[in-house]
Amino acid sequence: MRFLIIIPAHNEENNLSFTLDSLQQQGSKDFKVVVVNDGSTDRTAEVIRKYTETDPRFETINLQKSEHQPGSKVVHAFKNGLQKQSMDDFDIICKFDADIILPENYLGTLETAFAANPAYGLIGGLLYVEKDGHWIYEGNSNKNHVRGPMKAYRKECFIQIGGLRETLGWDNIDSILLDNLGWKEVVLPELQVKLIKVKGADYTIRPADYYGRYFYFLGLNRFLAYIASSKEAMKSKSPSFFFDIISSYENCRSKKMELKITKEEQKAVNDQRWKMLKKKWLKM
Repeated sequence: MRFLIIIPAHNEENNLSFTLDSLQQQGSKDFKVVVVNDGSTDRTAEVIRKYTETDPRFETINLQKSEHQPGSKVVHAFKNGLQKQSMDDFDIICKFDADIILPENYLGTLETAFAANPAYGLIGGLLYVEKDGHWIYEGNSNKNHVRGPMKAYRKECFIQIGGLRETLGWDNIDSILLDNLGWKEVVLPELQVKLIKVKGADYTIRPADYYGRYFYFLGLNRFLAYIASSKEAMKSKSPSFFFDIISSYENCRSKKMELKITKEEQKAVNDQRWKMLKKKWLKM
């Protein structure tokens, strides 16, 4: 299997070399890497050049800086890298971040899993972060969900779900859509991926605004959005947080902000969320 790996990068001069080195050290060598330099103002371009000038598997695309919005920015850069390539030449489409370190057997293990399991549409490992000199499981998501920094899609699955959406919630939308189409999302816990920096640290959006917009752009109906908001409020033990999230969600609804999913896909999202609700809360 041949891998197409697209890496959006903005001001990653301190992290990117770790990611690209870990790719060069892979046991599986049949891949192409496209680093999308998204308007970096630091030495990111110089870091990229060290690889493109010495390794023909590495290419770069330079963009003007796109608007820094959670979700849409990184997917916009990813799509710019993808449209310059012919997917006919590849079997696996990867969206990796510019601040991860992959174990040397990462691509080889993915290839084996994809080859042995035709229903596998999306595979990834688990993220680990450094704390007090030790790498520990990040724990931001359940262990059955492939996180955004290390997505690897079977090409046929990627095409069927319509690729990635330039919207907040894109890395949950893909999971729901592929499941609805009969594909499987699989996490291989033995693949420990090191995340160099904490995600979301540079976002200026308030947490309540983030969740409200996230639930809206995910396509949740009002009932499910309110349920999800109450769960977040309970986590923070703040009743006011619930109303702040709802205010953000309703503001998006009143403005009729454009969704990046179709009516049919929106129904699939809500159906899946409703199944989760019945299973976890109602024990049905």
